[in-house]
Amino acid sequence: MTVADNNETTETTTLSDRRRVVQRPVGGATDTGPAAWRWLRTKVSGNNSMVLITFALFVLIYVIGAIAYRNKNFGSLNSFFDMLNSNPGLIVIAAGMTMVIISGGIDISVGGQVAMYCMMLAFFMRSGANAYVMMGVVLVTGVVFGLVQGTLVAYFRIQPFIVSLAGMFFARGMTAVISPDTIEITNKNFTALAKYKIYSPIGGYANAQGVWQQPFVYPQVVLAVVMVLILWVVMTRTKFGRSVYAVGGSEQSAMLMGLNVKRIKLAVYTFNGFLAAYGGILFCLFSPGGSVEKAPAFEMKAIASAVIGGAMLTGGVGNILGSFIGVVVQTAITKIINFQGSLSNGWSEITLAVLMSLFVILQSVFAIARSRRR
Repeated sequence: MTVADNNETTETTTLSDRRRVVQRPVGGATDTGPAAWRWLRTKVSGNNSMVLITFALFVLIYVIGAIAYRNKNFGSLNSFFDMLNSNPGLIVIAAGMTMVIISGGIDISVGGQVAMYCMMLAFFMRSGANAYVMMGVVLVTGVVFGLVQGTLVAYFRIQPFIVSLAGMFFARGMTAVISPDTIEITNKNFTALAKYKIYSPIGGYANAQGVWQQPFVYPQVVLAVVMVLILWVVMTRTKFGRSVYAVGGSEQSAMLMGLNVKRIKLAVYTFNGFLAAYGGILFCLFSPGGSVEKAPAFEMKAIASAVIGGAMLTGGVGNILGSFIGVVVQTAITKIINFQGSLSNGWSEITLAVLMSLFVILQSVFAIARSRRR
């Protein structure tokens, strides 16, 4: 046994097991550097690293827009709220899509579902149905829709792409069956909720015409953010969420862990059906009316938001908050192109394609790096 002279550190070595116990004085200096570094590496590894990259990208895009179009108040709080106000439905549906992708699946029926739910609301409220009752009916319909798709995927082992492709055709077809015409929603309760504004106490400014602009958000934005936070808690703080990650990472390993893979998949698709209906209602509040052409390519925007937010299409990796940032990244790019004025809207899709390719490459690089460390 060896004891140091300085009375600050005592080292006891047992020769039999070669273990060392280090005792530091109370109130003395400790070496927090390595521990802090380990903590930081834990926090930015895996899903969080892609979220940080996506957030940094959004900040960069927003700063560029704010500098380039400062005369148009691009960097104002009102401009930021506008990006949220135009995408409440997409925010929720992208979060649900992220959950499905994490489980190792996909759902390309959500755009068709949004069109169907908006048509249901418009058609039946025109016939005198109560707005709140119809919203409840839509939510129940979404759960049933997700339950059917989940059953086909989990218990009949049909590929998720095929199941959701059939679901997309069914939803689009059912929209046309309900009514082939565009129907505007004029229900007073529904339109009152759609037009209600929650004003921010800060961030107001006078525009070029001298009119005071006070930033505001619609209630549907608050409802969307609340649902995203709930889903984030479910996926990161509950046994169900951890099980979804396990199933997406490896079904075989999940079964060896004792997880009921079929039941988890069924729950994921059923929950996603509810989120599609919830997002459809929020989308309809933003754009009150029903149409066969409603929400075109909505499912692709949701998938793009999930991928940009860090989700891997192979499953097992993703972050719900990342999908939210993915939505605002897409919106910021579109907003910059619209502010520019001379560029075609097609450049939004081109930029989005480049971003998606970039993030897929980054995910592959991170995956290779993780496998090498193991």
